[in-house]
Amino acid sequence: MARGSHGSGRPEAAFSGSSVKGLGFARVDVLRGTRQPLPEVILGKGKTPSDIVEIARVLMEHSGHAIATRLDGEAVSALREAFPEGRLCERAMAFAVGRSSRPRPRGEPAVAIVSAGTADLRSAEEAAFVLEEMRAVVRRFYDVGVAGIHRLGEALPGIEGCGACIAVAGMDAALPSVLGGLVGIPLVAVPTSTGYGSAFEGLSALLAMLNSCVPGVTVVNIDNGLGAAAALLRILRGHRR
Repeated sequence: MARGSHGSGRPEAAFSGSSVKGLGFARVDVLRGTRQPLPEVILGKGKTPSDIVEIARVLMEHSGHAIATRLDGEAVSALREAFPEGRLCERAMAFAVGRSSRPRPRGEPAVAIVSAGTADLRSAEEAAFVLEEMRAVVRRFYDVGVAGIHRLGEALPGIEGCGACIAVAGMDAALPSVLGGLVGIPLVAVPTSTGYGSAFEGLSALLAMLNSCVPGVTVVNIDNGLGAAAALLRILRGHRR
């Protein structure tokens, strides 16, 4: 398949051999981006640097765009050597090369990414990086957690001006509930592993978000900024497939 061509976007095409590029150690879903708002993203954890580079080369060949997340220093070095024109988000340890061929839908609203504290920024920036790679407009509102709730009040007009929101918080994870009670836009909550002993590496935050008294808040897994970005892309763009 020529670079930049996408083939069929029909669901049944997912079961054909043409949608998969076999590498021996991996079977890359090269047509996922024709069926879903987010194409296949490389999870760096558990892969060798050479694995990650080879998968990125395949994605570049088929779509001209590749995103990798959860990278370590060796993987970043390998990707930079293979793709010197690539872009690195150091805080999230995510890397991208090329550009999405899909334009931002006309009239699509901006996405607010709101973090409770600076310690939550790895997940917040992972979400922001993925959304910006998919040509979304992102507005950041960081360190506005409820420990100093007046900070959230100062950010609220800007958040309300967006069309959707990702709220990232650890510890007691109160931010999404407070924010969900104040704004009516789609809200995806990301629990983080930030906190002391009884935070149980994010489990307390996850359970708090799942038990929010605010109806309609979507919750993804612990530290899963990528999942939050994917959820919002489905909300904003899924009906346009």
